[in-house]
Amino acid sequence: METTLPTAVQTLPATVLTPALSTQRTDAVASEVPVALVFNGISHAVMMCTPQSLEAFALGFALSEGIIDSAEDCYGIELAPPPACDGDIESPGIQVEITIASRSFARLKEKRRTLAGRTGCGICGIDSMDALDMVPEPLALAAWARGIGLEQLQIAFRQLPALQPLNQQAGAIHAAGWATADGQLQLVMEDVGRHNALDKLLGCMAQQQLLQQAGFVVMTSRASYELVRKCARLGLPVLATISAPTTLAIEVANQAGMRLFGLCRGDRAIAYTAN
Repeated sequence: METTLPTAVQTLPATVLTPALSTQRTDAVASEVPVALVFNGISHAVMMCTPQSLEAFALGFALSEGIIDSAEDCYGIELAPPPACDGDIESPGIQVEITIASRSFARLKEKRRTLAGRTGCGICGIDSMDALDMVPEPLALAAWARGIGLEQLQIAFRQLPALQPLNQQAGAIHAAGWATADGQLQLVMEDVGRHNALDKLLGCMAQQQLLQQAGFVVMTSRASYELVRKCARLGLPVLATISAPTTLAIEVANQAGMRLFGLCRGDRAIAYTAN
């Protein structure tokens, strides 16, 4: 049976407050629902997402988190309602059931075992700094990647607002886009979470076999460590964001040999890496 997803944007009542009067109206509001990612029958994570492009999200998450090595390791993705809560209260969430290769599942189970039952260091519940996986394999920076500059970034970011239909309706929604080396946007994915938007983009790129093509990622967010790490893991050498990066994002980008741009607004962009 096909699972019916909630709409990505809902119309809800709101009250506009001004010094003179209060006005009743309806507003477009971004949907945010819990999405459980289940690998080979084992629940791995629950993410708060915009309920759209969830197959691409699941594939991108599995790739960018290193759960699978390639899209071929994913044998199937199905959407299902979550199990009923106590008292048979209907859950607003969605369960995404991903079937992966046995070697990938064995690795995932081993990772879960190594993290279970230990006293964490207090950073996101992980056991040690090593578990952050902050040392990516260095990328071979191609000539086209070295050629990305202000002109290409401006072209891509100018196109981005028109390709964000959900954000135009509701606001509060991030976008991740992929542009060719000359700055022409080819794909844009949206979600209330910046990490989710990137995973949706990466999954869609994997589905369309674009991960090895020349091009760069643009995002309507700050550049955090996780976003840089996801791009590095999939061999994407250039990331540009509309807001500033963190120090750790810059450090990881330098370790990976990536090019990281931030504050890409109007007539300027700032390059934060040595490449």
